[in-house]
Amino acid sequence: MQKYEKIRIGNALFLDRDGVINRRIEGGYVRTPEELEFLPGAIDAVASLSNYFSHVFVVTNQQGIGKGLMSEDDLSAVHHKLISSVAAAGGRIDRIYHCPSRKEAHDFRRKPNIGMALQARHDYPGINLKESVMIGDAVTDMLFGRRCGMQTILVGEWPEIARHNASLVDYCFSSLCHAAQAIAASCK
Repeated sequence: MQKYEKIRIGNALFLDRDGVINRRIEGGYVRTPEELEFLPGAIDAVASLSNYFSHVFVVTNQQGIGKGLMSEDDLSAVHHKLISSVAAAGGRIDRIYHCPSRKEAHDFRRKPNIGMALQARHDYPGINLKESVMIGDAVTDMLFGRRCGMQTILVGEWPEIARHNASLVDYCFSSLCHAAQAIAASCK
């Protein structure tokens, strides 16, 4: 049984995007705001979580840019929809960090490397990564969080990932919505 009272609350929350907040397009990329399909309850979950953390960030690999399948302006339009949707639900995303490089470029910003977390800490000096939380749906997200010293929460279709990477995962939930409920419960 997981003990939710140990989930760190208060510092920064780092969220992956595809597969956590919105549906992942298998074999493709979310290139337009119209293709950004939010997972059930995800926007309300982000809004709720913004009440418990001093900062909320999205950290996302976006190699579709590096492959020439979309532009920075395309991604900006997608992220504008995400930020405004969370704001309309009463929450906030302080900043979205992305890495446009292809996987083979070995860019320090690309998860599981920690460049996006270090950039967030530079931009928001009060952040203590060791008192922060990473929520994602992939091994790269869990490794990113662990390398930063964060608590890690795996969401989605996780049994196989969790079983083979138990040292990287602190908590597992079926969705961001369920993770947000557990975090809210740990604050009561």
